[in-house]
Amino acid sequence: MALNATFVKQQAHKGSSNGEKYADGGGMYLHVTATGKYWRLSYRFAGKQKTLALGTYPDVSLIKARDRRAAARTLLADGIDPGVAKREEKQNKAEAAANTFEAVARDWLAKSANRRAAVTQAKVTNWLEKDVFPFIGTMPITTIKAKDVLDRVARRMEARGIHESAHRIVQICSQVFRFAVATGVVDRDVTADLRGALVAIKKTNYAAITEPKPVGQLMRLIHAYSGHPTVVAALKLSPLVFLRPGELRAAEWSEIDLDAGQWRLPASKMKMKIEHVVPLSRQAVAILREVQPVSGHGRYVFPSIRTGERCMSENTISAALRGMGYSKDAMTAHGFRAMARTIMDEVLGERPDLIEHQLAHTVKDPNGRAYNRTAHLPARKEMMQRWADYLDKLRVGAEVIEFRKSHR
Repeated sequence: MALNATFVKQQAHKGSSNGEKYADGGGMYLHVTATGKYWRLSYRFAGKQKTLALGTYPDVSLIKARDRRAAARTLLADGIDPGVAKREEKQNKAEAAANTFEAVARDWLAKSANRRAAVTQAKVTNWLEKDVFPFIGTMPITTIKAKDVLDRVARRMEARGIHESAHRIVQICSQVFRFAVATGVVDRDVTADLRGALVAIKKTNYAAITEPKPVGQLMRLIHAYSGHPTVVAALKLSPLVFLRPGELRAAEWSEIDLDAGQWRLPASKMKMKIEHVVPLSRQAVAILREVQPVSGHGRYVFPSIRTGERCMSENTISAALRGMGYSKDAMTAHGFRAMARTIMDEVLGERPDLIEHQLAHTVKDPNGRAYNRTAHLPARKEMMQRWADYLDKLRVGAEVIEFRKSHR
């Protein structure tokens, strides 16, 4: 005879050591013991008698217990052991709870660290800790939807007006999801559904001064700039080495041979992940020798003013340029590369392939193979010296060649 809600509510333990059992039909029964009332399902699977726990009364009512009985019998009809299915579901829930977005992201950060420069690793970690983990970090990554990333992360950043950073953060989240796909944690990268959902970014080139006379004025202001010795040195060196700002500020003394006039940057620091050689002009060597007594005892040539454990902040050179009166629309730290490339090609007539080599761009030989890092090194050294001498002439006003675009 089937149970009813009133009967279930009224039953109490009668003192039996094994408790009392009241059948509801279909193998389900209420087991009343000294510690409580428990729903159980008795069933046979693969010739063996088994028992499945359906829950505890009153948290699980009679109606809910019957629903669970029906679900278990459906599994049995499909040849599935409901006890095994329940354990697997419990295990999956535990794994999902352990695989939060933050846990997976930190695993990704650790396993992919050797593909990024140390400064980039620190920057990506900081972005995640500041703009992602506080909002979706505790969520199991399997439960995160595209809308969660959009509303909780990207939209918050867009509201602060940092649209480009919002795009970058979504790209980082995408890399975390792809890592989770590769490791079997999730089935797909949900950020793929955000294409077109973020505020569009207008692509612009880095602002740069590319005409000789204004470059001369810039060089005079740089040499007149007063500040911390390492900042002054970094600012003076920026036009002379053709490096990206992040590569310059992360310079380490172990990479530089002042006697040989050469700076070898390891592949881990380069955008293209290929070791790069920078021939140093006499002027560049003099700048480094001047700053060596200040920072030569440490790891970084341009250490953070606050702590020598890190290199100079990414905003230091930009802030110096702003202090000299150059807005971000007039000149940027990255703009020194464009300045050199344009004037060396269009005004000085230097070989384009040598310029590209020195910018650490991929240059291929006539057979389509990429040149190695030391290709044309003597010629590049001469070119870098000519460039440094030319900048000196512009600075003192001895060189007044007007910019003329080549028609080659």
